Amino acid sequence: MSYTVVVAGATSASGVAACTALARAGMRVAAVGSDPARIARLAEAHESITGYACDLTDPTAVAGLADNVRRDLGPVDGLIHLVGGWRGGKTLADQTDEDWDFLHSRVMTTLRNTTRAFNDDVATSDAGRVAIVSAESVGAPTAGGANYAAVKAAAETWTLAMAQGYNDTRAAAVVLVIKAFVDAAMRAERPDRKFPGFTDVEVLGAAAVQLFALDAEQINGRRLRLGTTLATENDETGVFA
Repeated sequence: MSYTVVVAGATSASGVAACTALARAGMRVAAVGSDPARIARLAEAHESITGYACDLTDPTAVAGLADNVRRDLGPVDGLIHLVGGWRGGKTLADQTDEDWDFLHSRVMTTLRNTTRAFNDDVATSDAGRVAIVSAESVGAPTAGGANYAAVKAAAETWTLAMAQGYNDTRAAAVVLVIKAFVDAAMRAERPDRKFPGFTDVEVLGAAAVQLFALDAEQINGRRLRLGTTLATENDETGVFA
């Protein structure tokens, strides 16, 4: 496989895992983040990764990003949106306006801007793919996580609307569902913790690659639950639960 894939939120642990897995699979990866230094370090790690620093909350900046990626790497075949964050409290009253603005800007605004900028490319690709990561809490929200669950639900709805627009094409938009992510650094910091039900970021990387191997009609508009771990380094049985 040789496709051009944009990873938004590329310098998070999940973003690094996705970029690395895609690059190792032969993809041309446009790694996008807000910190130029961190993006540069990620791009230096693999010759197939090209780094771009961009404020994804700014639609003008994102339009420029899209032009730059097409100039450097050609038409875009995929977008993996991993921009997010967490804000919450213990009660509904703890859900502050500042938290809402942060989450809406980070999750929904960045998703809207990036998908609109790359939608025509994805829709006309032979294997166009858009994927977001959502949370189990969307289906079982708590009062203390109302802001987070509501914004994630909006992101899911936006993605499913995109999926409807991809009917009768070879493109697909999907929602990848997890409880939470875990990575090597988290395990090293808390060696006594088991992280039950958490999905290893390496599973996300494998899933990002596998999406391009599946038929669009199999996955378009679906919520796909990710597994927790890969059985072995080369075994994908743990990708989708």
